[in-house]
Amino acid sequence: MPTHGSLSKAGKVRSQTPKVQPMDKKRAAPRFRNRRNYEKRVMLQRKPGQNWV
Repeated sequence: MPTHGSLSKAGKVRSQTPKVQPMDKKRAAPRFRNRRNYEKRVMLQRKPGQNWV
């Protein structure tokens, strides 16, 4: 079965791409997180396990 291009060129583009440092992951402050959970649980009446909104 013929291949698309030679295996000697494998990974060419990835090795040429400049390395970019990942951004810091920031979590929401506890009061915002608690507020969002309260809105989901009490105001929208979501049950545990419903993974929407």
